[in-house]
Amino acid sequence: MAKSGTLDLARGMGGSVRKEDVKSTVDQYVKYHDLHGGEKELRKSNYADLANKYYDLATGFYEYGWGDSFHFAGGWQGETLRECTKRHQHFIALQLGLRKGMKVLDVGCGIGGPLIEIARFSSTLITGLNNNDYQISRGKELIFSAGLSEQCCFLKGDFMNMPIADNTFEAAYALQATPHAPDAQGVYSEIYRVLKPGKYFALDEWCLTDWFDPSNARHLAIKAEIELGDGLPDIRTTRQCVQAMNDAGFEVIFAKDLAEDFPCPWYRMMDPNKLSLTSFQCTRPGRIMTRAIVNILEFLHIAPAGSVEIYNFLQSASEGLLKGGREGIFTANFFILGRKPLKETEILNGSL
Repeated sequence: MAKSGTLDLARGMGGSVRKEDVKSTVDQYVKYHDLHGGEKELRKSNYADLANKYYDLATGFYEYGWGDSFHFAGGWQGETLRECTKRHQHFIALQLGLRKGMKVLDVGCGIGGPLIEIARFSSTLITGLNNNDYQISRGKELIFSAGLSEQCCFLKGDFMNMPIADNTFEAAYALQATPHAPDAQGVYSEIYRVLKPGKYFALDEWCLTDWFDPSNARHLAIKAEIELGDGLPDIRTTRQCVQAMNDAGFEVIFAKDLAEDFPCPWYRMMDPNKLSLTSFQCTRPGRIMTRAIVNILEFLHIAPAGSVEIYNFLQSASEGLLKGGREGIFTANFFILGRKPLKETEILNGSL
């Protein structure tokens, strides 16, 4: 199960980074970003280091606040966070038409929460691709605890250059992981390469919507907050992602902002004024308590120096996501279903 206790939080801070190096890693991480003098092209050229530093620093907080599934989902009245995320994972499995025994790739699998749920739901064989050693180690612990070691596995690798043979998998999905890629077409092309002809790829992306105005200073500030708080080199528009899927060779079956389908928005857990016993850490009292705990743990040297700074940039993410979602300029649930044609000429001809 995910680590949700105070001591678990303290032990998880910094991931695979040595405790004495956490503060310097935080300093290096924030300097990548616009709000601290960084530049987009620097983040893109160092995307792997950016993402690895981010997840080493943030994963402990993610588990403490979210559990084992690090993604957003819209919801219905009365649903808990856990219920929303599980339903969204089932939606992905159903869109892909998963069946027992199929070989499936989870691109950017985190610590394996979605992988475990989808494997149980569909009885498929799932490989989780991840480039972060700490998350892989946590994921292996979780699949062992779930009794799924024969059904699920992890593979260390860069999703821009996967250590996987062509035409290996019968389905693939990416749950809000590919925003870390420096180039959308590049990562989608790699997924296309390892997918068997005729098979499907389900993509859940973080995107700027048509309401985003690149000349609006407030919009740019919100974008920068999200990038800082979530380890992103840049944020693409919905149109850019659809075009990149086409350019990678996929037949786009449909593309839609799933946020439009639910009365409870994906960003509701970012609202500190929303009271919830099941997501207490996300409420205003929960955040005050968490910040106090982190301060005390760092002061007592139980948590490493730099822990409060990690908490601060994660709060920046929360604020940016909430503002971006409320103003309609950003969505965390832009869904694209793509299919790799059976033949190279199929997508050009529009038929088999």
